[in-house]
Amino acid sequence: MRIIPKILVFAGSLRSGAFSISTADVAMKVLALQGAEVTRISLADYPLPIMDQDLEKEKGVPDNALNLARQIAAHDGMLIASPEYNASIPPLLKNTLDWVSRVRRDGTRALKPFEGKVAGLCSSSDGNFAGVRGLYHLRAVLMACRVEVVTPQCSVGRAGEAFDENGDFRDERLRRQMEMVCEALIERAKMMSTRLVP
Repeated sequence: MRIIPKILVFAGSLRSGAFSISTADVAMKVLALQGAEVTRISLADYPLPIMDQDLEKEKGVPDNALNLARQIAAHDGMLIASPEYNASIPPLLKNTLDWVSRVRRDGTRALKPFEGKVAGLCSSSDGNFAGVRGLYHLRAVLMACRVEVVTPQCSVGRAGEAFDENGDFRDERLRRQMEMVCEALIERAKMMSTRLVP
């Protein structure tokens, strides 16, 4: 029997032409080549209000938070490609993670979307820091949500020049970084997966 891990891939930005979207696209290709079953989503399909406990008390967890929680729960792991805002996590991504962390139930059954999940992280920036400072904070947030985060990460600096006409990395060092992130994510997800494929 072999295990084929299911990996959810998304970017932490909605901006047209965002480098994080291009980075997520590269990750999707590499994960598929390495044998994962990949689902690519956009956070644009899960719009959410600003996290507000008064709003939650009045109206409950928004439907889109529950829908995304179901997606996360249905996968063994996530690969998140994030931009960096003021040396930290972009508000879209932080707000999304905060809302999903509030999900406790799906109808009559308990639902803990982050429990038993593993994540791989990528960043991108047009500057020399490559968004790596934001990943420090993102890693901490995910670990607080009880998500295991693999050690390798891929940070794309000078991202405006990093991609070729096919959307792949020009630089061999970046290609290897992405391969290492995806390899680590797949291997850890396999260890945590209970889905056996003949």
